[in-house]
Amino acid sequence: MNYRNITVAGSGVLGSQIAYQTAFKGFQVTVYDINDEALERAKERIMQLKPHYQADLGATQEEVDSAYNRMSFNSDLSQAVADADLVIEAIPEVVQIKTDFYANLGKAAPEKTVFATNSSTLLPSQFAEATGRPEKFLALHFANEIWKNNTAEIMKHPGTDMNVFQDVIEFAKAIGMVALPLHKEQPGYILNSLLVPLLDAAQRLLVKEVADVETIDKTWMVATGAPMGPFAILDVVGINTAYHIGRAKAEATGDEEFKKIADLLKTEYIDKGKLGRATGEGFYKYPNPSFLKPDFLKN
Repeated sequence: MNYRNITVAGSGVLGSQIAYQTAFKGFQVTVYDINDEALERAKERIMQLKPHYQADLGATQEEVDSAYNRMSFNSDLSQAVADADLVIEAIPEVVQIKTDFYANLGKAAPEKTVFATNSSTLLPSQFAEATGRPEKFLALHFANEIWKNNTAEIMKHPGTDMNVFQDVIEFAKAIGMVALPLHKEQPGYILNSLLVPLLDAAQRLLVKEVADVETIDKTWMVATGAPMGPFAILDVVGINTAYHIGRAKAEATGDEEFKKIADLLKTEYIDKGKLGRATGEGFYKYPNPSFLKPDFLKN
């Protein structure tokens, strides 16, 4: 694995985290996004990661500053990938947007460059042809707050070169992740194949008015010893993401409960600016949510 120069395409919540974690572990990182405004927001987001690395990982001021200094930002795709050994794509979960991006990336990137998608719901085989280099393309999926929740699911598609697969596994380890190889394509990988049914079930209980948010979370936490319940997890994921997934499932399946879930998330949360932990309120209020209070798990 001879990767040194990494480009992260897409500088949203997870893209910014992937970029900073990679730089923190000593790689040169270029962050690409569609315009300079998006990149300015990314810089703010990344600066806010520094105190988390100091608090959670015991990183020094020098270490967090050095990581940032290994990063550059560019809204010109050709320039952003000119020296890239690996491009990690973390752009919106929309098939056409990703297909168009890969068609452009395939033309812009050097022949050596490996492409990895961080998509959590779409399969690499959907985009392999568009890349123009299917043998150098696979999925590399991270969990939110990756400096702590350091899973990296590496999933190949039938056309992925096994050497590329092994190289990306080694790269994941080199940036401090626990590498989790998947040998067959699976929608949702391992993590979301386990997590999404839990989150769906919790939201169904809520819209059916079986129980309220706190009772559902409390049940899960008391019975399993988990540190968070499904609605606290949804606050980390972000209500917008949950809404888009719920709406897509409603349209795909015609399931009335998914439609009710999407409507509830929009009217009671998104329209009121309650987007989850990032905005200070979602299903809970932060920084001191009720599920962290000492008496939450008691009668």
